[in-house]
This record gives sequence, C-alpha cells and structure tokens, in this order.
Amino acid sequence: MEFLHNSLVELITQTSTNLPPDVRKAMGIAVAGEPQGTQAAQALGIIASNIDMAFEDEGPICQDTGMPTFFVHTPVGVNQIELKKAIRGAVAEATRRGKLRPNSVDSITGKNTGDNLGVETPVFHFEQWENDEIEVKLILKGGGCENKNIQYSLPAELDHLGRADRTLEGVRKCILHAVWQAQGQGCAPGALGVCIGSDRAHGYVLAKEQLLRSLEDVNPVAELAALEAEIMEEANRIGVGPMGFGGGTSLIGCKITAANRLPASFFVSVAYDCWAFRRLGVRLDARTGAIKGWIYRDPERPVERMAIAEGFPLTGREVILTPPLTESAVRALKVGDVVLIQGEVFTGRDAVHHHLATHEPPVSLDGSVIYHCGPVMLKQGEEWVVKAAGPTTSSREEPYQGDIIRKYGVRAVIGKGGMGPRTLAACVEKGAVYLHAIGGAAQFYARSVERVLGAHFMEFGIPEAMWRLKLRGLLAIVTMDSHGNSLHADVEKATGEKLRELQKV
Repeated sequence: MEFLHNSLVELITQTSTNLPPDVRKAMGIAVAGEPQGTQAAQALGIIASNIDMAFEDEGPICQDTGMPTFFVHTPVGVNQIELKKAIRGAVAEATRRGKLRPNSVDSITGKNTGDNLGVETPVFHFEQWENDEIEVKLILKGGGCENKNIQYSLPAELDHLGRADRTLEGVRKCILHAVWQAQGQGCAPGALGVCIGSDRAHGYVLAKEQLLRSLEDVNPVAELAALEAEIMEEANRIGVGPMGFGGGTSLIGCKITAANRLPASFFVSVAYDCWAFRRLGVRLDARTGAIKGWIYRDPERPVERMAIAEGFPLTGREVILTPPLTESAVRALKVGDVVLIQGEVFTGRDAVHHHLATHEPPVSLDGSVIYHCGPVMLKQGEEWVVKAAGPTTSSREEPYQGDIIRKYGVRAVIGKGGMGPRTLAACVEKGAVYLHAIGGAAQFYARSVERVLGAHFMEFGIPEAMWRLKLRGLLAIVTMDSHGNSLHADVEKATGEKLRELQKV
C-alpha cells in the first residue's frame, strides 16, 4: 500500500486545518445572524477570520487538536493490525509537522509522549464491511468541549427544568440542559451528538458517532427528526450565544440516535463539540492506499472565505495594555472593554498553576499577564515558532488562580469560558482582571505573537510549559473586572431563566 502513509497524513492535515463545508455553512449563518456591534458578533468575526487563516496557512484551526479518534471500515481480508500501525505513523508525522499538538499524556507519570502516541492513543474504532474500499473518518475534538460532554440517568432533577422522566420529553430536557451547562466553556456555538439508551460506556461512543453525520441531513426516524428540529429552535432561544457572551446562536447542530437499553437503566449521553467541528473522511483504494474520494468535502470545489472583512475592524476605543500592569490601569477597566495587549506575557495551563500553588515562579510575575494557552510550537533552528495559540478553558484553574493572583501580583489573566467566585474575589481584592479571548481562534492569536522569548518547565511538555511570549496587539474582551462584575455570572443567570421558560408542564 504505497500511498497509504501520505493519504493518512493528508487526511489528518485537512481535518486539522480545513473546516468541512457543512460546518462552514452553519457558521456562516451564525455570523450573518448576530447583530453587528455586539460581543457575540465580535466573537464570530474573529472566528470567521480564523477559519480563513487556518485554511490559507494550512495551520491548526484550534491549537487543541484533541485526541485523534478514527472510525475505520475495512473490506474482509484487509490487515487491520498493519492499518493501525500506518495510522499511528501518520499521527506521529502530522504531529512532527505541527498539524497536531502533542496531546498524549501518561495518566500515571504526567509525561507527554511528544508524538500523540501512547497507551490507547490515538483512539480506533474498527469495523468490517462488504465494500471493496477502506473508509477512514477522523474526529479531532478538543479537551474543552470534551469536558462538557455529559450523561444523564433518568429520571433526574435538572436545574431550571425540574424532573426529566423516561420519555422523549425527559430527553428533550436533558439535551437543553446540556447546551445550557456548557456556557462559554464549550466554545459555543456547538454541535451535539446524542444517544438515548444503551449502557454508560457504549452510549458515549454512539453519541460521538452521531457527530459523523452531516449537519444538513435529516434523521430517518421521524420522532428523532422532530426532536432534533425542536432542540435546534429551543436551544438557540436560551441565549448562551457565541463564547457564552449571550446571543442568538448557541447550537449549530443536534444529531440523535436511540439504542436498546436495560430495563433498569435509561441513559441520555451527550457528546458536545465546539464550533471548530473538525471531522473529515476518505475512501482509500484497498490495494494501494491512494485516496479515491473525500467524505464531507469536494476538493474540486473552491473554499469560500468566511470573514466579511479583511482582518478584525478596530474602533479606536480599544484600551492598550503594556505589561507590567499597574493596579490603577487595571482598576480603570470594566466589563465590556476591548483591550489590545502589547508586550510580554507568560502562558500557564494546568501543570503550571498546580506547580505555582506550592512553588515560587521562575520569574517575577508582579504586574504580569498569564495566558491560559497551550500552543502548538515548532523549533526552527534555535528558535521556537508559534503555529497555533488560542486560549484554553480557564475554569480548570479556578482552584489555583485566586491564590496565584494574591501571592505573585498577577494583574491580568487571559483565557476563555470565564472563571468563578474565588478568582473574582481575588480580582476585587488585589486589582486584577479576566480577559476573554475567543476559543478556537488559534491562527488569529498566533499572528499576535511577535516572538518567543523563552520557556520554563519544558519537562511538563510543550502544551503545559510556561512560554514567555512578546505580543503585538492581542485582542481580548474584559469579562470579569476588579469591581466584582462578571459577564459569565450574568449570562448564566439570564440563560437559566430562559431555560426555565422552556419547561413544559
């Protein structure tokens, strides 16, 4: 199979960098639907620009390329062991080229393998069929949206919706609750794959498989088709909106299946995917491994631009922040302000925050900006180059962030999805602020990095290292200020009230 390796590398590259046409169409509708000048429209404008940049530069749409998950159909007689080896080799090569971020971490030692290979990674689902071609479908689903997967065991009591019974009405409540609970942490607008029934483990597999369906298809089961349409209409009335900023588009797709279950169990499993809904597939010649056709895309069809305008339009009212920041400069900021960051910042994710909870930082953080980001990095000669650098979900750092602000004088935190009351209390007490960048916009933010100045804690792995970056005009929105205001708390409360209105008697 002389062409197999190159075919698989091309599949991984296109999946990571080129959003499928059905997702582009759904996002285009979302971009056109939000009123101009709103925070939701600003977020979608950045997302649209990022989609274009990723395609043009063949760079990862989002820096979190997830845990590569392959769904493979093979003709009888094809050696699946050898095919698995070929896929693993292609994953390692795509990682080396910077199309995938090294994401495979040993769960016992915490060590990153560096090539996306490890125990049970990548993930494979093999099945034989009677066709004479090999079909390989790939989903790249980042950790932020993976963390917003949710499973319900009915009957259950749900926030704002009351009791969900073992009926399709109970299922409807579960799915709406799944959209609401994701808020901005799942990088809305999102897409859902849902399984009604099965057991706990297989239900999640079947839910994720629903994400393989085109957003434009119609469920062959009439009851489920009606439920999918109802969810799409009602979920977008809740008002979570892009990035959890509020707005009219919270969901771009909902696909539901049902599987038989045990009498004692009634699970509703929800696989939440973000707007960076990356899945593609190929049909391969079973003899040579050459690509015979693509699934979800037509390579002969020109890729249309997503962005309405070139670049992101600035108004002149943006606040320029140049670290190290003073307390007075930070306390002058309020929720809704748009800022441009010029100068040095430090990245810091889970490992860095856990370390700083009990150890002094390697550099002074007084007046600093910490960016919740795990970039895709490539070394070119002696220099590191940023290939993708969007924000990660900040809520994971809530146990640590407030103490780090107090102990080390951090003045600003950049991330996505917002943070909780402990961080907000520290912002009020010490004069700090939370800045929301747009989740998934990895190419947009990579272009804001002028130079990589160095790194600490490389032993944590590339995504978890503390990178020292020089920025030029990184754009973010103040969503938690030093006066106790939080856009995230406000939107969660308002959308909870909207959710309650959808409860049927």
